[in-house]
Amino acid sequence: MTSSEDRTARVLRVWEQNAASYDRKIALLDRFWFGGGREWLGARATGRVLEVAVGTGLNLAHLPVDSQVSGIDLSPAMLSIAAGRASRLGRPMDLRVGNAEDLPFDDCSFDTVLCGLSLCGIPSPASAIGEAKRVLAPGGRLLLLDHVASTWPPVYAMQWLLERATIRLAGEHFTRRQLPLVQAAGFSVVEVERLKAGSIERIHALKP
Repeated sequence: MTSSEDRTARVLRVWEQNAASYDRKIALLDRFWFGGGREWLGARATGRVLEVAVGTGLNLAHLPVDSQVSGIDLSPAMLSIAAGRASRLGRPMDLRVGNAEDLPFDDCSFDTVLCGLSLCGIPSPASAIGEAKRVLAPGGRLLLLDHVASTWPPVYAMQWLLERATIRLAGEHFTRRQLPLVQAAGFSVVEVERLKAGSIERIHALKP
């Protein structure tokens, strides 16, 4: 069985190779599949914000202007693009290379932790959610947006077939669902939305 370290290295390699083309590739999906998701995250974020797997920083424009934003990502190439975006927007941003399963931050450091379209590729999403809980202050918000297993059997079947390749090549899953992991971690779920035949899920949860 492939180790978590091997899976993480594979994810890193994929994003280092694809950083320069990511924004162009995701634009169509943002418009027609994930539509409104980034705005949804931004409307609920508050205070000291940590974005896990920040990528190229596409969510930054939607975050409150008075928020203090930090971001981590495995890929230095992605972070370089995020830094450029933050500079153009005039938004200070603390960007660090880091692993979602072992966050380089102290306990109770943030008011909001968000992760958009990334838990699908993190080797252990349960570990990432546990780390998010650790760094959140009591009452802090966990905001998740991801593609998940569809509620419509024909779409689910296509997702299952697709991930036979994407898991092997890029570590990306299409039939995961994060809500049970959030509940198992002890969060209080206050809002859940499922869209596009149940294949997109938005979760807003609070740390007790």
